[in-house]
Amino acid sequence: MRTEKTACILCSRNCGLLIDIDEQGKFGKIRGDEQHPVSKGYICQKAARLTHYQVNADRLTQPLKRQADGSFVEVSWDEALDDIAKQLVTIREQHGGNAFASVGGGGQGNHLGGAYLAQIRAAMKSKFNYNSLGQEKTGDFWVNGRLFGKQTCHTTEDVEHADYVLFIGCNPFQSHGIPNARDTLKEIRKDPNRTMVVIDPRRTETAKQADIHLQLKPSTDAFLMSAILAIIVRDGLHDTEFLKQHCVGFEQVEVALKQIPIADYVARADVPLELVEKVARDFATAKTACVRIDLGIQHTLNTTLNGYLEKLLYLITGNFGIKGGNNLHASLVPVLGHTDERKGHIKRSVYHQMFPISGIFPPNILPDEILLVGEQRIRAVVVDSSNPLLTWPDTPALEKAFKSLELLVVVDVAMTETARLAHYVLPAASQFEKWEFTGFNLEFPRNGFHLRHPLLPKYGNTLPEPEIYTRLLEKMGAIPKKLPLLANIARYEPKASKHIGYMAAFAAFLARNKAYQAFAASILYRTLNEVLENGAAVAAPLLPLAMQFAYEHSEAVQRAGFKGNRVSLGAELFAAILRERSGIIFSEHRYQDVWSLVKTKDKKIHLAIPEMLQELRLLAQQQATTTSEYPFVLAAGERRSYNANQIYRDPAWRKVDPHGAMRMHPQDAQRLNLVEGDKALCASKHGQISVVIEFDEGMRMGTVSLPHGYGIRYNNGQVLGPELNRLTASNDCDPLSRTPYHKYVPVRIDRVEM
Repeated sequence: MRTEKTACILCSRNCGLLIDIDEQGKFGKIRGDEQHPVSKGYICQKAARLTHYQVNADRLTQPLKRQADGSFVEVSWDEALDDIAKQLVTIREQHGGNAFASVGGGGQGNHLGGAYLAQIRAAMKSKFNYNSLGQEKTGDFWVNGRLFGKQTCHTTEDVEHADYVLFIGCNPFQSHGIPNARDTLKEIRKDPNRTMVVIDPRRTETAKQADIHLQLKPSTDAFLMSAILAIIVRDGLHDTEFLKQHCVGFEQVEVALKQIPIADYVARADVPLELVEKVARDFATAKTACVRIDLGIQHTLNTTLNGYLEKLLYLITGNFGIKGGNNLHASLVPVLGHTDERKGHIKRSVYHQMFPISGIFPPNILPDEILLVGEQRIRAVVVDSSNPLLTWPDTPALEKAFKSLELLVVVDVAMTETARLAHYVLPAASQFEKWEFTGFNLEFPRNGFHLRHPLLPKYGNTLPEPEIYTRLLEKMGAIPKKLPLLANIARYEPKASKHIGYMAAFAAFLARNKAYQAFAASILYRTLNEVLENGAAVAAPLLPLAMQFAYEHSEAVQRAGFKGNRVSLGAELFAAILRERSGIIFSEHRYQDVWSLVKTKDKKIHLAIPEMLQELRLLAQQQATTTSEYPFVLAAGERRSYNANQIYRDPAWRKVDPHGAMRMHPQDAQRLNLVEGDKALCASKHGQISVVIEFDEGMRMGTVSLPHGYGIRYNNGQVLGPELNRLTASNDCDPLSRTPYHKYVPVRIDRVEM
């Protein structure tokens, strides 16, 4: 038995783990890694069952090619990639870049392959990048771009040090998202000088620990937040000095907020006015306060407006750029781009004329872009570490669209529902069989990064994604198979220089050969392959990123303990990333550094966003969308103790809730003549699914919930749990960001007669 260091791959926290592994490569005990510089030994119960990801009946072992009858046959890597390359080049030459799109590009904690997949888009001359961030966070990114100058500006919240915390539409006890969530919540609850407020339609596990729970009606978050903001402005509790020094446009925001009918909006949210007044006053006057939000307000009505109002809460009260407030942060890996739709050169989708946000297109337009565009339609798709048939809106539309493609390639660890429709299924190594990292290093002021080493040999005839996409690029003729000059420089460079000489030669090579710039990741991988041991060359793209980060943030990197000048500092940082099995702290900023991260020309926050102020003015006209035919609101995608992302396919991992039951208030169930454990049909205007009823007195009357992570056909068996996205429609989405309303689905629930 040996013990190895790695990290969890089930949520954005990616806590450090210690895993016992026997001689046969089987996982034994899994526990927290106390040497991990961020999680420091913290672990939740989900990570302890990761063996169900590593070993399951759906694991892929060999490239597969679909036959005319829908069955699959095993083929060699060369046979699969030769044919895929030939078809892709033909489609590009005949139909241009509009004919190709990528889907996914890095599942949870599986982000290294995303950099290599982007090269396939470049080779296809395509800008069409669809991934799950496009159905979750792009409204937030768009607002960030308007406020802070670039969509790459991303905020984090210092919950650990705040005196007053607002949790809106999130349940950190189950979904985490904050450092060591359950320990942090316990510390806040036990401290009489700190206050926790939860705004959520359900009495969640977090709400049960809160000082105040505002159990509002579903989808009324914008009404409640705008009322809180209006109270703050009405009572003169906004931070005038902060606004004067750091912001522009507050005068327009103030005019809009003073027009809010506070009592009416609070009544629409159906929470006590006196409690809302108290929350507004106490939040504004707290020594330090921050706001933490999540999909509860990002997957519901007023998605983008919610993101704007949430940010105004901490901005107009001056709780920004301080310990215990909300802050911007630097990132080692550029997960996000900046694509401002006001610029004429931004590529839009063909049918919907939708613009990308942060370089990402929204998933719910994809079926139309495949089916309704005629000659300009998308004809070929590569799906990477994603299962859109279960996780994106309108499963029937996606099924129809994917079946119509001339080429569908799925790269994944397991035979997913999406993979079963593919022309080729390419088996990727698991996250414990390859080098990997997460791009979600979102902390401030101290930020960590963890490059995970492979713990096990590759399974069957699998390959890591960097090798798959590099081979494909070579077969497409996008890059040469050998670059001996760069390879020799890497081979013979003294180790003491830590690749600085190689990087100078590499930069000169790309300057002379601009056509290769889009394929830098694979060129780095191939030419450093002999000098980075044990396959670590797949992580070679981190070398220029480390050097660039150290050049831009040299003082922060030095505070984290690294030595050197702006050039050598990055090489030292890369060496530490490769070396430290528990990860590293790579930067330590000061709170005043937040203002250097603001990307507006005047380094001020531009509060007045015309589109958002217009939405705020029109908010009063919004009507409820439930009807007598569909009287319940379904919150689809609840996080529970034993559901996780789609990489957990074997249902044996669950200790409880095998059905993914529908939670419902007992009084609602009584009116429908339902008892706990009954089967029922849940129907929306779009489709229906079978559910099992579970009582939950924490639900608001008229509201029901279902968990994500179900609907899987494990080992070609029966569907396990709710297929949520057979209830959702592609066009039920935010008008600006096209984010789907997963948390607000009007439904009808009918008892199934036995």
